[in-house]
Amino acid sequence: MTTVLHKLSPREVQARLAAGGGVLVDIREADEFARAHVPGAQSRPLSALEQAHLAVDPGTDVIFSCRTGMRTAASCDRLAALVVGDAYVLDGGLDAWSKAGLPVEEDRRAPLEINRQVQIAAGLLILAGVILGFLVAPGWFGLSALVGAGLTFAGITGTCAMARLLMLAPWNRMVAA
Repeated sequence: MTTVLHKLSPREVQARLAAGGGVLVDIREADEFARAHVPGAQSRPLSALEQAHLAVDPGTDVIFSCRTGMRTAASCDRLAALVVGDAYVLDGGLDAWSKAGLPVEEDRRAPLEINRQVQIAAGLLILAGVILGFLVAPGWFGLSALVGAGLTFAGITGTCAMARLLMLAPWNRMVAA
């Protein structure tokens, strides 16, 4: 087993996929994959990767991808351990693939990724707390402090109450169904 992921450019990945010599494994979470992905890519979220079975024919290159290449780089040991022989990574991820002008399957009706929803909601709540603190009453600054404390707690524990609440929103429940 290898512990290194060999980088391939988007054009090199496209050539291997077109020739049938490779399989692309997207390690982003399901909500991210639903919004946009390389046509034909397999969704195997990093959060459940060890439970996922990679059904790959011998002699077929396994190429991992994410959005920008950061997650694959940070998880190269885990990813390479799943593959017998050499393992590869789409250099620059889906963003590089798209910038190269290669096809991307997009579903604009799919909700934004939950992490982006949390960032938007947290940013709006902090901004509202600051504006209301200056214009209405200083007590509104507490809203910004509460959101900041919540984000800190989420970072330390790995659990985000705001993400859990947002997953219950009607636009996110439709995807789960």
